[in-house]
Amino acid sequence: MNSRLWFILPLLLLALRASAGERADNHASEDKQSKQYPDTAIFQGMSIKLDIAMPILELARSKGKVQDYEMALNVRLAKRFYPTLELGYAIAETSADGGFYGGQGGFARLGMDLSALKKGASENCLMVGLRFAGAYQRFQITDVPIYGDYWPMGKVDYFNQRKFDCWGEIVAGCQVQIWKGFQMGWYIRMKLLFTRTDKHGDALPAYLPGFGYRNDTNWGINYFLGYKF
Repeated sequence: MNSRLWFILPLLLLALRASAGERADNHASEDKQSKQYPDTAIFQGMSIKLDIAMPILELARSKGKVQDYEMALNVRLAKRFYPTLELGYAIAETSADGGFYGGQGGFARLGMDLSALKKGASENCLMVGLRFAGAYQRFQITDVPIYGDYWPMGKVDYFNQRKFDCWGEIVAGCQVQIWKGFQMGWYIRMKLLFTRTDKHGDALPAYLPGFGYRNDTNWGINYFLGYKF
């Protein structure tokens, strides 16, 4: 399947189901959900999601030198609010400062999504949200050249380095229920790094788990498959 279709498909399904008034096969599943979670209940279930985009993209882009895995857990409250926790782990090897970088570590994001559709809409929705994220990793940078006034004066290594970084995200995406609790959808993320320097002047990691290559801002995308309990 064409890669663009993977991102268009949830939007097409969302539009079709909205225009059809969520008839046919959705009636049975929604009736079951309404019995399990009454309209007046604040808690409306929770979902677990697995990202399939980043492992595939990094395999194609970096030929496996970067591996990034993540999953998410969100809770549906009052049919429109989605408190979300995202957890992941990344391994990266790349060039940095003229040398070689290798690091690995975990990350977490905590935030809230809001359904952009009318209040009381189904699990099929457009979402916007915010995240606060942090990553802790161990890394090393080797063979970094040291320059004098005119020519290199040698090389230096930074072994067993540790660093915590944090950033904020603005996210937007869509989610559609495809069959009996199974969901799919995607997120687009704009990421703003907060820890841009190190007060001790130590080496900085070239790649941040969950954020990407070190820049002041980054863009990211996730395509997930999930299941609602």
